[in-house]
Amino acid sequence: MRVRSLPLAAGALAALVPVSFAVTPARADGGGAASFTLTDPRITESSGLAASRAHPGVYWTHNDSDDGPYLYAVDSRTGKTVATVTMKGVGSPRDVEAISMGPGNTLWVGDIGDNRGGTWPYVWIYRLPEPKELRDQTVRATQYTVKYADGPRDAEALMVHPKTGRVYIADKKEEGGSLWAAPKTLSTGGTNVFRRVADTGMWVTDGAFSPDGKWLALRSYFGGASFAWNDGRPKRQGRLSVPMQPQGESLTYAADGSALMYGSEGDGSRVTARQLRARDGGKGPSQDGSATGGDAGSGAGFEGDWKKGALVMAVALAAVFGLKRLFARRR
Repeated sequence: MRVRSLPLAAGALAALVPVSFAVTPARADGGGAASFTLTDPRITESSGLAASRAHPGVYWTHNDSDDGPYLYAVDSRTGKTVATVTMKGVGSPRDVEAISMGPGNTLWVGDIGDNRGGTWPYVWIYRLPEPKELRDQTVRATQYTVKYADGPRDAEALMVHPKTGRVYIADKKEEGGSLWAAPKTLSTGGTNVFRRVADTGMWVTDGAFSPDGKWLALRSYFGGASFAWNDGRPKRQGRLSVPMQPQGESLTYAADGSALMYGSEGDGSRVTARQLRARDGGKGPSQDGSATGGDAGSGAGFEGDWKKGALVMAVALAAVFGLKRLFARRR
Protein backbone atom coordinates (compact mmCIF):
# COMPACT_ATOMS: atom_id res chain seq x y z
CA MET A 1 0.00 0.00 0.00
CA ARG A 2 0.99 3.63 -0.35
CA VAL A 3 2.33 5.29 2.78
CA ARG A 4 -0.46 6.42 5.11
CA SER A 5 -0.65 8.01 8.55
CA LEU A 6 -0.61 4.74 10.50
CA PRO A 7 2.78 3.43 9.34
CA LEU A 8 4.15 6.95 9.26
CA ALA A 9 3.33 7.29 12.91
CA ALA A 10 5.02 3.98 13.63
CA GLY A 11 8.11 5.19 11.81
CA ALA A 12 8.05 8.44 13.72
CA LEU A 13 7.86 6.61 17.01
CA ALA A 14 10.72 4.29 16.07
CA ALA A 15 12.83 7.29 15.16
CA LEU A 16 12.00 9.07 18.38
CA VAL A 17 12.72 6.06 20.59
CA PRO A 18 15.89 4.54 19.12
CA VAL A 19 16.94 2.74 22.31
CA SER A 20 13.73 0.75 22.61
CA PHE A 21 13.75 -0.40 19.00
CA ALA A 22 17.43 -0.80 18.22
CA VAL A 23 18.30 -3.16 15.39
CA THR A 24 19.67 -6.45 16.61
CA PRO A 25 22.69 -7.76 14.68
CA ALA A 26 21.93 -10.70 12.42
CA ARG A 27 22.84 -14.05 13.83
CA ALA A 28 21.76 -17.63 13.29
CA ASP A 29 22.84 -19.74 16.23
CA GLY A 30 22.63 -23.41 15.34
CA GLY A 31 22.10 -22.64 11.65
CA GLY A 32 18.68 -21.00 12.01
CA ALA A 33 17.35 -18.15 9.89
CA ALA A 34 18.92 -14.73 10.44
CA SER A 35 17.85 -11.14 9.94
CA PHE A 36 19.13 -9.26 6.91
CA THR A 37 18.82 -5.90 5.12
CA LEU A 38 17.56 -5.41 1.57
CA THR A 39 20.36 -3.56 -0.22
CA ASP A 40 18.88 -3.27 -3.72
CA PRO A 41 18.00 0.42 -4.33
CA ARG A 42 15.14 -0.70 -6.58
CA ILE A 43 13.36 -2.33 -3.63
CA THR A 44 11.77 0.62 -1.85
CA GLU A 45 8.31 -0.76 -1.02
CA SER A 46 8.86 -4.42 -0.14
CA SER A 47 5.31 -5.57 0.50
CA GLY A 48 5.57 -9.37 0.34
CA LEU A 49 8.05 -12.06 1.31
CA ALA A 50 8.36 -15.76 0.52
CA ALA A 51 11.13 -18.20 1.42
CA SER A 52 12.45 -20.11 -1.58
CA ARG A 53 12.15 -23.89 -1.47
CA ALA A 54 14.62 -24.48 -4.30
CA HIS A 55 17.34 -22.06 -3.21
CA PRO A 56 18.25 -22.21 0.50
CA GLY A 57 18.58 -18.83 2.17
CA VAL A 58 16.89 -16.96 -0.69
CA TYR A 59 13.72 -14.90 -0.23
CA TRP A 60 11.42 -13.56 -2.93
CA THR A 61 10.02 -10.05 -2.61
CA HIS A 62 8.44 -7.30 -4.72
CA ASN A 63 7.47 -3.66 -4.55
CA ASP A 64 3.84 -2.82 -4.03
CA SER A 65 1.36 -0.84 -6.14
CA ASP A 66 2.14 -0.33 -9.83
CA ASP A 67 5.91 -0.90 -9.80
CA GLY A 68 5.66 -3.42 -12.64
CA PRO A 69 5.70 -7.21 -13.12
CA TYR A 70 8.97 -7.72 -11.23
CA LEU A 71 10.02 -10.18 -8.54
CA TYR A 72 13.37 -10.04 -6.74
CA ALA A 73 15.30 -12.99 -5.32
CA VAL A 74 17.38 -11.82 -2.35
CA ASP A 75 20.20 -13.79 -0.72
CA SER A 76 19.68 -13.44 3.03
CA ARG A 77 23.38 -13.96 3.69
CA THR A 78 24.29 -10.73 1.91
CA GLY A 79 21.00 -8.87 1.43
CA LYS A 80 21.83 -8.59 -2.28
CA THR A 81 19.47 -9.31 -5.15
CA VAL A 82 20.67 -12.40 -7.03
CA ALA A 83 17.92 -12.53 -9.67
CA THR A 84 15.18 -10.34 -11.09
CA VAL A 85 12.22 -12.09 -12.66
CA THR A 86 9.91 -10.28 -15.06
CA MET A 87 6.48 -11.88 -15.22
CA LYS A 88 5.12 -12.29 -18.75
CA GLY A 89 1.49 -12.65 -19.71
CA VAL A 90 -0.05 -10.70 -16.82
CA GLY A 91 -0.68 -7.30 -18.37
CA SER A 92 0.06 -4.32 -16.14
CA PRO A 93 -0.09 -5.16 -12.42
CA ARG A 94 -2.22 -2.68 -10.49
CA ASP A 95 -1.42 -3.09 -6.78
CA VAL A 96 0.80 -6.08 -6.00
CA GLU A 97 0.75 -6.72 -2.26
CA ALA A 98 1.69 -10.35 -1.54
CA ILE A 99 3.73 -13.36 -2.58
CA SER A 100 3.57 -16.97 -1.43
CA MET A 101 5.17 -20.31 -2.20
CA GLY A 102 2.87 -23.14 -3.24
CA PRO A 103 3.31 -26.90 -3.74
CA GLY A 104 5.69 -27.98 -6.48
CA ASN A 105 7.93 -24.91 -6.12
CA THR A 106 5.35 -22.52 -7.52
CA LEU A 107 5.28 -18.80 -6.80
CA TRP A 108 1.94 -17.09 -6.29
CA VAL A 109 1.66 -13.32 -6.50
CA GLY A 110 -1.32 -11.34 -5.19
CA ASP A 111 -2.28 -8.26 -7.19
CA ILE A 112 -4.99 -7.79 -4.58
CA GLY A 113 -4.51 -4.33 -3.07
CA ASP A 114 -7.03 -1.56 -3.48
CA ASN A 115 -5.85 1.89 -2.47
CA ARG A 116 -9.27 3.22 -3.45
CA GLY A 117 -10.78 1.66 -0.34
CA GLY A 118 -12.14 -1.56 -1.80
CA THR A 119 -13.85 -0.47 -5.01
CA TRP A 120 -12.10 -2.48 -7.73
CA PRO A 121 -14.70 -4.91 -9.16
CA TYR A 122 -12.02 -7.62 -9.41
CA VAL A 123 -8.36 -8.30 -8.59
CA TRP A 124 -5.78 -10.74 -9.93
CA ILE A 125 -3.56 -13.58 -8.78
CA TYR A 126 -0.54 -14.77 -10.76
CA ARG A 127 1.09 -18.21 -10.64
CA LEU A 128 4.51 -19.07 -12.05
CA PRO A 129 7.18 -21.75 -11.56
CA GLU A 130 10.03 -20.80 -9.29
CA PRO A 131 13.11 -20.56 -11.55
CA LYS A 132 15.56 -23.43 -11.14
CA GLU A 133 18.44 -21.08 -11.91
CA LEU A 134 18.90 -17.72 -10.22
CA ARG A 135 19.53 -15.20 -12.97
CA ASP A 136 17.67 -12.28 -14.52
CA GLN A 137 14.97 -13.76 -16.74
CA THR A 138 11.42 -13.48 -18.04
CA VAL A 139 8.96 -16.15 -16.90
CA ARG A 140 5.44 -16.69 -18.21
CA ALA A 141 2.83 -16.55 -15.48
CA THR A 142 -0.78 -17.70 -15.36
CA GLN A 143 -3.31 -15.02 -14.44
CA TYR A 144 -6.51 -15.62 -12.46
CA THR A 145 -9.32 -13.11 -12.04
CA VAL A 146 -10.71 -12.93 -8.50
CA LYS A 147 -13.87 -11.53 -6.91
CA TYR A 148 -15.23 -11.81 -3.37
CA ALA A 149 -18.63 -13.30 -2.66
CA ASP A 150 -19.96 -10.14 -0.99
CA GLY A 151 -18.21 -7.45 -2.98
CA PRO A 152 -14.85 -5.66 -3.36
CA ARG A 153 -12.41 -5.12 -0.50
CA ASP A 154 -8.81 -4.14 0.15
CA ALA A 155 -6.36 -6.94 0.94
CA GLU A 156 -2.61 -7.38 1.34
CA ALA A 157 -2.20 -11.02 2.41
CA LEU A 158 -2.26 -14.03 0.10
CA MET A 159 -1.38 -17.49 1.42
CA VAL A 160 -1.16 -20.80 -0.45
CA HIS A 161 -1.47 -23.93 1.65
CA PRO A 162 1.73 -25.96 1.19
CA LYS A 163 -0.07 -29.32 1.16
CA THR A 164 -3.42 -28.74 -0.56
CA GLY A 165 -2.41 -25.83 -2.81
CA ARG A 166 -5.59 -23.97 -1.98
CA VAL A 167 -5.32 -20.19 -2.09
CA TYR A 168 -6.48 -17.90 0.73
CA ILE A 169 -6.69 -14.13 1.12
CA ALA A 170 -6.93 -12.20 4.39
CA ASP A 171 -8.58 -8.84 3.88
CA LYS A 172 -7.58 -5.57 5.53
CA LYS A 173 -10.35 -4.00 7.58
CA GLU A 174 -9.93 -1.74 10.60
CA GLU A 175 -13.01 -3.14 12.32
CA GLY A 176 -11.71 -6.71 12.03
CA GLY A 177 -11.13 -8.69 8.89
CA SER A 178 -11.90 -12.09 7.41
CA LEU A 179 -10.18 -15.02 5.75
CA TRP A 180 -11.36 -15.91 2.25
CA ALA A 181 -10.89 -19.20 0.39
CA ALA A 182 -10.55 -19.74 -3.33
CA PRO A 183 -12.42 -22.48 -5.16
CA LYS A 184 -10.56 -25.78 -4.86
CA THR A 185 -9.61 -25.44 -8.52
CA LEU A 186 -8.87 -22.05 -10.05
CA SER A 187 -10.05 -21.23 -13.55
CA THR A 188 -8.30 -19.07 -16.14
CA GLY A 189 -11.45 -18.83 -18.24
CA GLY A 190 -13.76 -17.12 -15.77
CA THR A 191 -13.97 -15.32 -12.46
CA ASN A 192 -12.88 -17.14 -9.30
CA VAL A 193 -15.17 -16.26 -6.41
CA PHE A 194 -13.52 -16.28 -2.96
CA ARG A 195 -15.81 -17.05 -0.03
CA ARG A 196 -15.44 -16.13 3.61
CA VAL A 197 -14.35 -19.03 5.82
CA ALA A 198 -13.30 -17.39 9.12
CA ASP A 199 -12.91 -14.17 11.07
CA THR A 200 -9.40 -12.91 11.73
CA GLY A 201 -10.31 -10.00 14.00
CA MET A 202 -7.32 -8.14 12.55
CA TRP A 203 -6.22 -5.47 10.11
CA VAL A 204 -3.93 -7.86 8.23
CA THR A 205 -0.92 -6.68 6.22
CA ASP A 206 0.48 -10.15 5.44
CA GLY A 207 0.32 -13.81 6.38
CA ALA A 208 1.98 -17.18 5.87
CA PHE A 209 1.43 -20.89 6.35
CA SER A 210 4.02 -22.94 8.21
CA PRO A 211 5.91 -25.35 5.94
CA ASP A 212 3.98 -28.32 7.38
CA GLY A 213 0.67 -26.56 6.81
CA LYS A 214 -0.45 -26.87 10.43
CA TRP A 215 -0.22 -23.19 11.35
CA LEU A 216 -1.26 -19.87 9.88
CA ALA A 217 0.48 -16.66 10.96
CA LEU A 218 -1.09 -13.25 10.32
CA ARG A 219 0.49 -9.87 11.04
CA SER A 220 -0.55 -6.23 11.17
CA TYR A 221 1.52 -3.10 11.78
CA PHE A 222 1.58 -3.46 15.57
CA GLY A 223 0.89 -7.13 16.30
CA GLY A 224 -0.11 -10.49 14.97
CA ALA A 225 -1.65 -13.84 15.78
CA SER A 226 -1.05 -17.53 15.17
CA PHE A 227 -3.86 -19.89 14.22
CA ALA A 228 -3.93 -23.68 14.36
CA TRP A 229 -5.07 -24.55 10.85
CA ASN A 230 -7.29 -27.42 12.03
CA ASP A 231 -8.03 -28.73 8.50
CA GLY A 232 -9.32 -25.40 7.28
CA ARG A 233 -11.16 -24.42 10.46
CA PRO A 234 -8.57 -22.06 11.95
CA LYS A 235 -8.45 -21.56 15.71
CA ARG A 236 -6.62 -18.61 17.20
CA GLN A 237 -3.84 -19.78 19.53
CA GLY A 238 -1.72 -16.81 20.55
CA ARG A 239 0.10 -13.61 19.69
CA LEU A 240 3.09 -13.11 17.45
CA SER A 241 6.19 -11.25 18.60
CA VAL A 242 6.07 -8.61 15.87
CA PRO A 243 9.02 -6.20 15.68
CA MET A 244 8.44 -2.46 15.54
CA GLN A 245 8.98 -1.46 11.89
CA PRO A 246 8.42 1.72 9.86
CA GLN A 247 5.74 0.05 7.68
CA GLY A 248 5.56 -3.67 8.41
CA GLU A 249 3.85 -5.30 5.44
CA SER A 250 5.47 -8.68 4.89
CA LEU A 251 5.74 -12.02 6.66
CA THR A 252 6.94 -15.51 5.84
CA TYR A 253 8.19 -18.61 7.58
CA ALA A 254 11.81 -19.56 7.01
CA ALA A 255 11.94 -22.54 4.68
CA ASP A 256 12.74 -24.93 7.55
CA GLY A 257 10.02 -23.51 9.80
CA SER A 258 12.54 -22.40 12.43
CA ALA A 259 11.63 -18.71 12.34
CA LEU A 260 9.14 -16.13 11.22
CA MET A 261 10.60 -13.40 9.00
CA TYR A 262 9.12 -9.89 9.23
CA GLY A 263 9.72 -7.28 6.53
CA SER A 264 8.92 -3.61 6.03
CA GLU A 265 8.60 -1.09 3.25
CA GLY A 266 11.26 1.61 2.89
CA ASP A 267 14.71 2.12 1.40
CA GLY A 268 17.21 -0.41 2.74
CA SER A 269 14.53 -2.04 4.86
CA ARG A 270 15.28 -4.71 7.44
CA VAL A 271 13.90 -8.26 7.44
CA THR A 272 13.82 -9.37 11.07
CA ALA A 273 13.93 -13.03 12.10
CA ARG A 274 12.01 -14.26 15.12
CA GLN A 275 13.19 -17.71 16.16
CA LEU A 276 10.36 -20.04 17.20
CA ARG A 277 10.01 -22.12 20.33
CA ALA A 278 11.19 -25.71 20.40
CA ARG A 279 8.61 -28.45 20.69
CA ASP A 280 8.62 -32.22 21.13
CA GLY A 281 11.24 -32.06 23.83
CA GLY A 282 13.35 -29.63 21.85
CA LYS A 283 13.61 -31.95 18.83
CA GLY A 284 11.84 -29.70 16.38
CA PRO A 285 10.81 -26.08 15.91
CA SER A 286 7.38 -24.98 17.00
CA GLN A 287 5.48 -23.32 14.19
CA ASP A 288 2.80 -21.63 16.25
CA GLY A 289 4.49 -18.25 15.94
CA SER A 290 5.59 -18.00 19.57
CA ALA A 291 9.04 -16.47 19.52
CA THR A 292 11.91 -17.53 21.76
CA GLY A 293 13.62 -14.20 21.24
CA GLY A 294 16.44 -15.67 19.21
CA ASP A 295 17.76 -13.30 16.60
CA ALA A 296 15.75 -10.33 17.78
CA GLY A 297 14.56 -11.32 21.18
CA SER A 298 16.16 -8.65 23.30
CA GLY A 299 12.83 -7.01 24.00
CA ALA A 300 12.90 -4.99 20.80
CA GLY A 301 9.76 -6.61 19.48
CA PHE A 302 6.15 -5.68 19.95
CA GLU A 303 4.20 -8.72 21.08
CA GLY A 304 1.25 -6.50 20.48
CA ASP A 305 -2.45 -6.41 20.11
CA TRP A 306 -4.61 -3.45 19.20
CA LYS A 307 -4.52 -2.08 22.74
CA LYS A 308 -0.77 -1.74 22.44
CA GLY A 309 -1.21 -0.49 18.91
CA ALA A 310 -3.56 2.21 20.13
CA LEU A 311 -1.04 3.27 22.77
CA VAL A 312 1.71 3.43 20.17
CA MET A 313 -0.50 5.44 17.87
CA ALA A 314 -1.38 7.91 20.62
CA VAL A 315 2.27 8.49 21.49
CA ALA A 316 3.38 8.65 17.86
CA LEU A 317 0.64 11.00 16.74
CA ALA A 318 1.28 13.27 19.71
CA ALA A 319 4.95 13.36 18.75
CA VAL A 320 4.19 14.04 15.08
CA PHE A 321 1.74 16.85 15.81
CA GLY A 322 4.11 18.28 18.41
CA LEU A 323 6.90 18.41 15.84
CA LYS A 324 4.58 20.05 13.31
CA ARG A 325 3.70 22.77 15.79
CA LEU A 326 7.34 23.28 16.68
CA PHE A 327 8.35 23.66 13.03
CA ALA A 328 5.40 25.97 12.39
CA ARG A 329 6.55 28.29 15.16
CA ARG A 330 10.03 28.47 13.66
CA ARG A 331 8.77 29.57 10.27
